[in-house]
Amino acid sequence: MENKIKRHEFLKSMGLKGAALLAVYCGASSLSSCKNESVSPASSVDFTLDLSNATYSKLNTTGNYVIANGIVIARVSATAFAAVTQVCSHENKANVIYSGGGFYCTQHGATFSITGAGTNANGSRGIQAYKTTLTGTSLRIYA
Repeated sequence: MENKIKRHEFLKSMGLKGAALLAVYCGASSLSSCKNESVSPASSVDFTLDLSNATYSKLNTTGNYVIANGIVIARVSATAFAAVTQVCSHENKANVIYSGGGFYCTQHGATFSITGAGTNANGSRGIQAYKTTLTGTSLRIYA
């Protein structure tokens, strides 16, 4: 009968525990779950969306949103839009969406107002918000 020991148990038997054990796990490049996949919000934003284009026409209806250039743009009322970075301040991952009148990170549940202010503990640092201006069917998003 073959005796197999799990990697975790082997490393613990060598006296590794806590942070040292985590460092060994994450130091191995083959372990994709430990890779740092964080991203940074866009530093310079200035672009225009054509709301008559099918790609962005969802923005003609209140409550809908699109993601363009790493920015989540939502139609928050008949006359207003909100735009924030898709990168959550909680762990710098691009998981922010618009939902229920505010912005929400699907990774850990951080929530943000339409101005980017954090509205719960995970979102307490807030996220970068951008200005919007609608002229005809052209929606400009800028810093």
